Amino acid sequence: MALASALGVVVLCALGVWQVQRLHWKTDLIARVEARLAAPPAPAPGPGDWLGLTAKDDEYRRVAVTGRYDFAAEELAQAVTAQGPGFWVMTPLETSQGWAVWINRGFVPMDRREAANRARPDGTVEVTGLLRMTQPDGAFLRKNDPQAGRWYSRDVAALSAQHGIAQAAPYFIDAEAGEVAGALPVGGLTVVSFRNTHLSYALTWFAMATGLAAASVFALRRDGRDEP
Repeated sequence: MALASALGVVVLCALGVWQVQRLHWKTDLIARVEARLAAPPAPAPGPGDWLGLTAKDDEYRRVAVTGRYDFAAEELAQAVTAQGPGFWVMTPLETSQGWAVWINRGFVPMDRREAANRARPDGTVEVTGLLRMTQPDGAFLRKNDPQAGRWYSRDVAALSAQHGIAQAAPYFIDAEAGEVAGALPVGGLTVVSFRNTHLSYALTWFAMATGLAAASVFALRRDGRDEP
């Protein structure tokens, strides 16, 4: 019994320590992302920088890019936002350097999905927004179906392959609000939120370890008193 109890206390303490480590990681992640959100926009990474991009170091960076929209390749990806269910409007932007980047221009509700309901800026535009890493394969239990035009995630490789875009960035950009004031799609709806419950989990594991240790000591002492 003593050995089993000791093993249980060690395991529970190890889980508590692991949650403390996760707490430090999450706190650092939140601080880094908040710094990126507050920074001025930097030029969107071009082909020479694509191999070094990672979610840890680059996601949610504010970036800016200039080019022309290719509305013939526009696609809608299903979305649920604070404004209800609908679609993200995904449009490739062709830069003057010859490469393209997919822009999430914003949200349109279910009943306004037709192209005639949303603005389509002509000519060269400058887009400012948040760099987001690609979302391959689709959503939980729902695979993207490019041939049928059903997109459940923003998979830039699949989007580019579907429309024959040879040199496309491995990320997309969530456009900020203000592309066309008061018009669809509605930009700037990116939710940047990180669930951080590691401290409560750590306290729970440590409390369980303390409780198990106290109960084991009490039981062992009582057994010792009961012996003839």
